[in-house]
Amino acid sequence: MAPRSGRRVTVIGGGFAGLTAAITAAEAGVRVTLYEAHRTLGGRARTAGAPYRTNEGPHALYRRGPHWAWLEERGLLGPMAPIPPREGARFRFHRGGALRRTPPLGLLRLARRDPGDAPVDADFLTWATTRVGPAAARAAAHYSGVALYHHDPGALSARFVQERLRRAAALPPEARYPRGGWGQVVERMAAHAWNLGVRIEVGARVDALPDGTGGPVVVATSLDAARQLLDDPTLTWESGRTALLDLGLRTRAGDPFVVSDLDAPGWLERFSAQDPGLAPAGRQLLQGQFPVAPGESGSVGIARAERLLDLGFPGWRDRTEWRREALAQGRTGAVDRPGTTWRDRPAIVRGDGLFLTGDAVAAPGLLAEVAFTSGLTAAALAVESLGAPHPAPHLDLNHA
Repeated sequence: MAPRSGRRVTVIGGGFAGLTAAITAAEAGVRVTLYEAHRTLGGRARTAGAPYRTNEGPHALYRRGPHWAWLEERGLLGPMAPIPPREGARFRFHRGGALRRTPPLGLLRLARRDPGDAPVDADFLTWATTRVGPAAARAAAHYSGVALYHHDPGALSARFVQERLRRAAALPPEARYPRGGWGQVVERMAAHAWNLGVRIEVGARVDALPDGTGGPVVVATSLDAARQLLDDPTLTWESGRTALLDLGLRTRAGDPFVVSDLDAPGWLERFSAQDPGLAPAGRQLLQGQFPVAPGESGSVGIARAERLLDLGFPGWRDRTEWRREALAQGRTGAVDRPGTTWRDRPAIVRGDGLFLTGDAVAAPGLLAEVAFTSGLTAAALAVESLGAPHPAPHLDLNHA
């Protein structure tokens, strides 16, 4: 569709939320300019180049998520890799200092419960303990860390954690993996935006709101960056800190697919199991995340990762050919404490033609779904503010 409006929507930030917003506005026939500070698009959805194609953001798409159908309808989803059945048998759980093949039965029972049964006002550990006992409740809290990147999931809102536990432990698994990494999805989204007429400026850091754009502005950055850009100290919300460890190992038959730490939040996954192209022939790509508490150094998480590697990946030190470590903040966006929900986070509508989107704002969803939902809604509201005859559809967040 050719742009029919002389006015323009400006999007600041070229990650998943920003690209969603740009495409949504352009599909409504509005002129769009997108500014990205880095030389490449994608934000935390970037994928590193060869030889080990590591993701910098969430590694999976969940089939029940709203962005799955949206991407598929536009031909942007691309080939997806499911978990190979034989790898499902190589799932290991660390509890009591040893690796086991099965989790506690109470964890499985709890994972089947409807999130609507969990209260918003209580913490997850207290609520879960009344259902399955303290040991299984702690294991369930730690297992949910795969979707939280938080050092103490049990202290968060029971409703918030249960929603993530239910989907992370779903059978059959909801998770699917973009072949070639998240960067492939980003490239398809960027190409689609370009074909819709979106003007994309990379390496273009925006330090102040643009003047004279003739239209609304969608800020699709992290909350930290948005707080500085908008000079608004209220743009804050709690998130997690996590130590990230990426390893390129020589292949060894019998290595686990996943090691989930149930004694503390932590997760190791062999991503080349479902997508061998992520690593060179005869090598495998292992990625892990181990949340650390405020004030703790990343070395605390890395030490925990190495203890799990010692248990699950014999000889991993001698087999390591490539290694990378990082300490990341806000890796999965917002986390909700007892008594709060996504509705309490910073609002999308900021007034005066300004809209906020990202993975820590007032929108529902799991992981990247928050960024998608907020991007879709912010762009649609921006289009409506221009008085476009056929505004883009958006979610009614009052009833979500």
